[in-house]
Amino acid sequence: MIAENLAAVKKKIDIDKIKLIAVTKTLPSAVLREAFACGLTAMGENRVQEALGKAAELEDLPIEWHLIGHLQTNKVRHAVKIFSLIHSVDSARLAHEISRCAAAEGKIQDVLIQVNVAGEDSKSGIEPSRAEELARLIDSLANLRLCGVMTIAPFYADSEMTRPVFAKTRDIFEHLSETVACSESFRWLSMGMTHDYEVAVEERANMVRIGTGIFGARDTH
Repeated sequence: MIAENLAAVKKKIDIDKIKLIAVTKTLPSAVLREAFACGLTAMGENRVQEALGKAAELEDLPIEWHLIGHLQTNKVRHAVKIFSLIHSVDSARLAHEISRCAAAEGKIQDVLIQVNVAGEDSKSGIEPSRAEELARLIDSLANLRLCGVMTIAPFYADSEMTRPVFAKTRDIFEHLSETVACSESFRWLSMGMTHDYEVAVEERANMVRIGTGIFGARDTH
């Protein structure tokens, strides 16, 4: 099933130009091993503890781990040990703690700023008007490397309704690339999931996070 679903996704996006993150939350390590065999090397997890367990079980595979869920400050010390990219930095407090823990690991931690463009109370993310302030802080911290912007759009039955959210996120990304993070490392616009990634790609996303579209529906509880 994974191979067939992945082939269907590849028909819709150019994965040579768009980085595909396989959303693997709640899935057992055996499924991740199968996904890796199908060519999926970047895995996105929502919970630090769950990711730590899988990373230990799959340490023989060169998986690139991405944290795509909200990160609590008390989990940062563990997160910096395994994640290549943390997508969900949304506060100065969290940025400082990641930098502190990364320094203790002797690591420069790659991060994205999560922006709550739609203003949903149920979702994490910094307000768009404060994104530049947070970007400048991250840029000043020695053990952080700002690599781009992430957003999660509301779920709409008609995915076309997500377009304004993605377009505004792209505008924020472009503004930050011109004013704050001018280095080559600032290059990821992470937006779009199974139900809306085609619209996100049309709005220039170059990183998408797909779970159901690859693995099928699952119990997320």
